[in-house]
Amino acid sequence: MESTLNILVFIVALSHLGFMVLEIFYWSKPLGLKIFNQTLDKAKASKILAANQGVYNGFLAAGLLWSLLHSDLSVATELKIFFLSCVAVAGIFGAITVNRKIFFVQASPALLALLLIVLDLY
Repeated sequence: MESTLNILVFIVALSHLGFMVLEIFYWSKPLGLKIFNQTLDKAKASKILAANQGVYNGFLAAGLLWSLLHSDLSVATELKIFFLSCVAVAGIFGAITVNRKIFFVQASPALLALLLIVLDLY
């Protein structure tokens, strides 16, 4: 189960690296406009906020990758729990305040990984 968990954590980390790139570099470009379903004017007005959000997504990805690389299994598990919880909370908040689809794209993979951790611990 540990390898399945690590694969899922890696996928969540890659997703957040992707979110970071989209929010920092493509927010007001055609790809970003299409993915985030917004107008160019709205994207230009919120570009700095999106870049800031992208930085936070980069930190989440870094933390998840750190959890995969840490040599102490106990510390690695604690890191996974912390960063996956952050991702889940952010995804739930985004689903409530922005778009329900965020729950499925962001929160549900993190919640699934947290469930795997709980099942493995008990």
